[in-house]
Amino acid sequence: MISAAVILLFCYYAAGVVITLLLSILLAYFLDPAVELLEQMRLPRTLGATVMVLVLIAVVAAGGYGLWARTSDFAANWPKYSAVVRQAAGAVESKIRGIDSEIAPGANTANQAAEVKSAETNIVHALILRSIGSLYALILEITFVPFLVFFMLAEKREVWHGTLQLFPVARRTQVKETLEDLRDVLRDYLVGMSVVTLLVIAVSSAFFWMLGLDYPILTGIASGLLNMVPYIGAVLAWLPAFLIALAKWRTISQFVLIAAVLMTTHFLALNLVAPQLVGRRVRLNAVAITIALLFWGWVWGGMGLLLAIPITATLRVICDHTESLKPIGRWLSA
Repeated sequence: MISAAVILLFCYYAAGVVITLLLSILLAYFLDPAVELLEQMRLPRTLGATVMVLVLIAVVAAGGYGLWARTSDFAANWPKYSAVVRQAAGAVESKIRGIDSEIAPGANTANQAAEVKSAETNIVHALILRSIGSLYALILEITFVPFLVFFMLAEKREVWHGTLQLFPVARRTQVKETLEDLRDVLRDYLVGMSVVTLLVIAVSSAFFWMLGLDYPILTGIASGLLNMVPYIGAVLAWLPAFLIALAKWRTISQFVLIAAVLMTTHFLALNLVAPQLVGRRVRLNAVAITIALLFWGWVWGGMGLLLAIPITATLRVICDHTESLKPIGRWLSA
């Protein structure tokens, strides 16, 4: 338990380092089949790894540029949407104040205003600190992930052999089987979720475009990325669409339609399409997934929600191949 507590504390305080390492491992697993294909075509592995890393950088840069252009356009028109949000928030706040005045009619409004102002200041400070941490992690990931992915791909055999050498000879066969199972699980998960995310982005963007919403592609991208977060992502995907729809509609039927279509899209993607692509390798039950989302979301925020499933699937694979931990593995996959 002490060892587990030390590991969790390290994950919390060294979030930037750990997240960078985990992203690099996942991307290396994702790109390794392409590097092996290039190697079969008589291309040296180092050169193949270089090509795939450059392709990855080009895809991320192109996607980031397109997303940045649409986000900048949305930010330029933000006053139109912020006014609608403030109006809706003001209506809710007035209702709450009415309830407070009925409960405590003699309350000191000056003290209430001071408390609200102090709370707002604390929230702003917390958000600034959180943003600085996120910015540091982002810079760390952008700087180190390409190099780590390249070295993991180019020196795969050396890393694999060195990892096996860390264990006694009697356990190396077991460790090798564990690593191979882990490779298949993570690779299937990454490929499957990438395809599902692209499908959700395409369907959501087409739906928003047919509705006549502003920024259909940007809202569709947000919907697709949130789809990578099981369960709660289907509900969180409503928020960007609702925000933009507030500036255009006031009738409840339009929002019900958006919620119904997004919920149906995410439900079909996660329950029909994803199992066919990911297969049964991940094998995590709903309770384990929910607990993982709560825990890693608390530890790492948004990145924790995205990495919760791969981390828990890794834990399940290790438990399945360790005799003393098999009961935990059976519980995770029950």
